[in-house]
Amino acid sequence: MSTEIKVPTLGESVSEAVVAKWFKSVGDAVAQDEPLVELETDKVTLEVNAPASGALESIAVKEGESVEVGALLGKIKEGVAGKVSAKKDEPKKEQSQKEEKPAPKQEEKKSSGGGKQNPPSVQKLLAENPQVSAGNIQGSGKDGRLTKGDVLGALGDGMSAAPAQGPREKRVKMTKLRQAIARRLKESQQTAAILTTFNDIDMTNLLALRNEYKDAFEKRHGVKLGFMGFFVKAAVAALKEIPEVNAQIDGDEIIYKNYYDIGVAVGTEQGLVVPVIRDCDRKSLAEIEADIGHKAELARDGKLSMSDLSGGTFTVSNGGVYGSLMSTPIINPPQSGILGMHRTEERPVAKGGQVVIRPMMYIALSYDHRIIDGRESVTFLKRVKEAVEDPRRLLLGL
Repeated sequence: MSTEIKVPTLGESVSEAVVAKWFKSVGDAVAQDEPLVELETDKVTLEVNAPASGALESIAVKEGESVEVGALLGKIKEGVAGKVSAKKDEPKKEQSQKEEKPAPKQEEKKSSGGGKQNPPSVQKLLAENPQVSAGNIQGSGKDGRLTKGDVLGALGDGMSAAPAQGPREKRVKMTKLRQAIARRLKESQQTAAILTTFNDIDMTNLLALRNEYKDAFEKRHGVKLGFMGFFVKAAVAALKEIPEVNAQIDGDEIIYKNYYDIGVAVGTEQGLVVPVIRDCDRKSLAEIEADIGHKAELARDGKLSMSDLSGGTFTVSNGGVYGSLMSTPIINPPQSGILGMHRTEERPVAKGGQVVIRPMMYIALSYDHRIIDGRESVTFLKRVKEAVEDPRRLLLGL
């Protein structure tokens, strides 16, 4: 009896994935629920487990090819004892110290991540640049794994050392994952009538509050007191007043959401992902900060599930961590709005008829003008500004 291996549901608004890696070859023995193949989407990397035990009978889609939800990936022949194959790229298994050809200890220290645990983006970059050896690069990622920046840095060092030998240009085909990201971003701009409005925030009071209570907060709750939690709480308060920003369009209908699942944009080696923090209106500031930290760690380790990325009603993105002064963020469909935070810098501002230096941050709201008008968008951003400039308003529900 043959059992089909199919592409699972990939999450909200995701219909396509790329086969990144097969962990087994045809004829290999497989156990039920054992990871068989790794898929990449424009949001997350996920593993497809074996639906039954037996031997891998066939592979229908090769590595690097695109597949849609429900597509056939391969088949398992049940009741058949396949061959045992300890492939070097098998997931979630440490290398045996009894391998026939272990790498020298000195080389292991030097490579710091040239092995199987490197993310697919790093493996692809190494494959495209055989002149660079993973064993000669010091990894800066978690547990010494290589990052894309490590490899690009090595490439840059190599080209600067011998500029005459390197080409002036290099043409590299976009990965299927990057193509999917580009397509989704373009679809967002073509589908929604996106407009952006701006405001600025005096961060004086919030900075003072954070500096005064950050140590006690961390000691009490076991989590650091950041800025994102305040902005999420401020956004939720504004969404309650302006429900259109928390709504979405479905055909000729508007769906108003009476819950507040806020997506928080996180940068990873493979690109931007937006894990969702559930029920932010019911959570304390400490709970929100803890959830953000946990989801960010999962994102960096590539362990987010599709459920972590689906169902958000609104998104907050902090380009300030990269030094952005101002930007126009793109809506994450099918949501109708996204709040952009930026870096805080001291600027001269007029206060009480005098010019003073204050720590200021520009904020931006990109919104779908089909459902949100100028009055609603400006009012929303003003409410966020008021809440952050006077954090006591959040405590008093004002």
